[in-house]
Parts: sequence; structure tokens; C-alpha cells
Amino acid sequence: MTTPKRTTVYDVAREAGVAASTVSRTFGNPRRVNAATRRHVLAVAERLGYHPNPLATALQSGRTATVAMLVPDIANPHFFGTIRGAERRATAADITFILGFTDESGDTERDKIERLARSVDGFVLASSRMPDATTADLAREHNLALIDREVDGLPGVVIDNASGSRQLVDHLASLGHRSLVYLSGPHGSWLAGERWRALSAGAEERGMAATRLGPFPPQVAGGGAAADAALVSGATAVVAHNDLLAIGILRRLAERGVSVPDRISVAGYDDIFGADFCVPALTTLAGPQEEAGRAAVEILLNKASARAAEDGPRRVVLPSHLVIRDSTGPAPA
Repeated sequence: MTTPKRTTVYDVAREAGVAASTVSRTFGNPRRVNAATRRHVLAVAERLGYHPNPLATALQSGRTATVAMLVPDIANPHFFGTIRGAERRATAADITFILGFTDESGDTERDKIERLARSVDGFVLASSRMPDATTADLAREHNLALIDREVDGLPGVVIDNASGSRQLVDHLASLGHRSLVYLSGPHGSWLAGERWRALSAGAEERGMAATRLGPFPPQVAGGGAAADAALVSGATAVVAHNDLLAIGILRRLAERGVSVPDRISVAGYDDIFGADFCVPALTTLAGPQEEAGRAAVEILLNKASARAAEDGPRRVVLPSHLVIRDSTGPAPA
């Protein structure tokens, strides 16, 4: 059985009555082709079943129609919605979507950007662990959009942790708590610093004592040491850097026979899948993660368009809200 001959650029050119270079420009650099000619060539190509070589098109246009998203921990459910939103927006724009993880390492993140740079049109960096200076240097050479991170002059999407954290402090204060301990995430986490600033400011306004301990690994496995540290602090309320850490804290407290929330209240951030399955169900701060992923890819698409020069760096702030469940309750007498 013979394999059908693949349609080439020369077949399309011959059928359309144009030069092969015109066909190449139609797919690789359409702005250099008259609109009527472009429509004609595209119609002929579709009728013949012609599909351009992606590498050749990229070489001619300087565009790969591909974006990459890097996350620090691909197993963290917090990123599931972000990834889904980014992938759906890329698909809607007929853009190929590549996903990579950096294992909580800023060095790994930088290396992956430099390695993938020629293969993609831009990067979405979720909860980047790179220092500000490194990120700014890379942004001078590459198209970047940030999620859950702010660097001066760079576009990105953030969840409003400031107002959300104050909601959390108000909730604990309304239950009679006079002290809280924040169990912080990794050293390189911008979010860890932002959350602590908002929590400590809110606690001061409410006349509550606030302590920061850590860093702790932002995973369930980090919960054991974090829970023990929280008990030593004497605080009646615990706020964990994220829900995974909070779930690990709940497990450790259960092992030690510490009743939640009767003896100590526990809250987290992110409202991940499973936060309402643990015992007790976890009080947490939620945000529209899928919308954050969509908005970040939209920023990249806008930067690649003619609007980029007019719009400049774009910052999107999305609202957060407190989800109250069973892990927080009145302060012990």
C-alpha cells in the first residue's frame, strides 16, 4: 500500500497561481501579503490539505505559537486551576501550551527559561522563586507574565492577599482569639512575605499578638514540625502558608491528641481540592486561580500584539474571599 504524497508549498503555489515564497509568507508573515491574495492562498491550502511546517514558519515569522508555564511544584493542587485556565486560554488562541516545574528552585527556573527561550513566544511564571533582579534581567530578553508575584515594571496577575488576610484576622478576632502564629513558606516565596505583612498589620489593628515562624516546606510533610512549633508558641490560632501545610498540621495535632478547634484553630490559604475533605474541614482563603491562569496568558498575547507598546506593563488584581469551615472556632477559655 503506497503512502499518499504530502502536499507541499509548491503544490499550493502552483494551484493558487502564485510564487512559493508568497505561500510561505502567507503562513509565516501574513502582514506582508495582500489581504485578497492571503485569503485565496489559504482557501487553496485548505482544499489541498496543506499544513505548513511549524519550524519553518517559526523561523520566518520569529513566532512559535507556543507558550510555556513554569510552576514550583506540579503536585500542589493549588496550581491545578491556574494550569487549567492558562491551557484553555492558549487553546482558544490556537497556541501550543507547554508545562514545566522547577522543584521550588529559582536556579532551575532560570535555567529552564534560558533553555526553552528559542522554542516559545513567552513564559507564564507561577509563584516564581527567582530574585527580583534575576526576573527583571530575564524580562529584558524574554516575554514574561507573572502569577502570584510582583516585580516592578513587569506585568502579572495577583490574588488580593492583603484584603483576604485581613478577612482572616477579623474572623479569628471575632472568635475571641488574641494571638496568632503564621507558619511561613519557603525563603524565596514572595507570597510568604506578602501574607505575613497583611496578617501582622491586621493583627496590630485588632490588638492581637502575631508571630511568624518558619520557613517550612509548603507540603503536607512540613506540617509535623510546623505544628510542634505552633504549640510551643502558645498561640490559640494557626495560619499556615498554604493548605497543604495546614493539612499536615491537622494530622500532627490529631496524632498528639490536640483538639481542633477546641484547643487551637487552624486556617490555610488557597482552598485546594481536598481542603473540605480533611477532618476537621479546613478554613481557608480562596481565590479565582483559573481566572489567574487565563489572565496571564492574555497578557502574553497582548504583549505580542500591536497593543503592547500602548498598554505597557499590565497588573491584574483578582479578589479573594474567606471560606469558613470547621477548623476554626472560639478561642479556648
